[in-house]
Amino acid sequence: MTFLKSLTGTMAGALAGACATLALTAGGALAEPALIFDLGGKFDKSFNEAAYNGAEKWAAETGGTYREIEMQDEAQREQALRRLAEAGSNPIVTTGFAMSDPITKVAPDFPDTKFVTIDGWVDPEAHPNVLSIGFSEHEGSYLVGMIAALSSKTGTIGFVGGMDIPLIRNFACGYAQGAVAVNPEIKFVSAMTGTTPAAWNDPVKGGELAKAQKAQGADVIFAAAGSTGLGILQAVADEGIYGIGVDSNQNYLHPGAMLTSMLKRVDVAVYNAFTAGEALDTTPQTLDLASEGVGYALDEYNEALITAEIADAVNAAAEKIKSGELTVHDYRTDNTCPAATF
Repeated sequence: MTFLKSLTGTMAGALAGACATLALTAGGALAEPALIFDLGGKFDKSFNEAAYNGAEKWAAETGGTYREIEMQDEAQREQALRRLAEAGSNPIVTTGFAMSDPITKVAPDFPDTKFVTIDGWVDPEAHPNVLSIGFSEHEGSYLVGMIAALSSKTGTIGFVGGMDIPLIRNFACGYAQGAVAVNPEIKFVSAMTGTTPAAWNDPVKGGELAKAQKAQGADVIFAAAGSTGLGILQAVADEGIYGIGVDSNQNYLHPGAMLTSMLKRVDVAVYNAFTAGEALDTTPQTLDLASEGVGYALDEYNEALITAEIADAVNAAAEKIKSGELTVHDYRTDNTCPAATF
């Protein structure tokens, strides 16, 4: 069966900080790797936590240590990068597209340090010590869109995103394409939480948006909104409809109310970067369905909800995507979606 399961990690201890605003942990080894979490918190049960799980897997397998910083506000990005580079961390892995610009300012000052931007883009010719890692979110979202449409009883499905950016619209577009592929008459409703980074950490508003979509008839809602998603999925469970998680496997959050989760293997990206260490190849990467960089979650929490017929249909589509027989449109290529409008 074509599905992925997210890694699990144990909770780390409290972070020790050299200043009140930046939480920085450090071990004694030289050139240990480092990880900077995006806004929303390390334990957001989604994007950041996937990154944490990858780092913890590497630490458990190697016995190594790593430094980490949790971002508190936008102004800390460049400062965090410089602190880690000056401390000798290598490579320095960052999460979230907003780290790309600060990296372009810091990387030239530390040519022997490798930097990684997950979900961001830095020109490799101008900055040869920076690795950009992207994902084919639209491919994984297509699969959960199929599951949503095949499971919906009302013929209406919803999507609630975090910050309104092309990356999140790509999730929504892939989701809509998968849904339309199995039910051309499906009704698709969508909303974004906001237009600033605060949209990643507003569970109250996320819950309100989910309830509004339920009022419009949606009985399945896909949340792609960081920590905001926790409010969305809670509201979905409270309203007696189905939720779809994102990035990490979130099925366990509300057993019986979680249809599935669209997995984005940020954990794999971090684990691989830490494993490569200072020898990291900085050729840009895109982790897609064929490389198991994205997928959908099936486990004990949702296996009763995914019938054999649904699984067969979704897995058949997955194989066609992997082989190139089926192409899912990437919203970011032209800022359009063939299956939905935003």
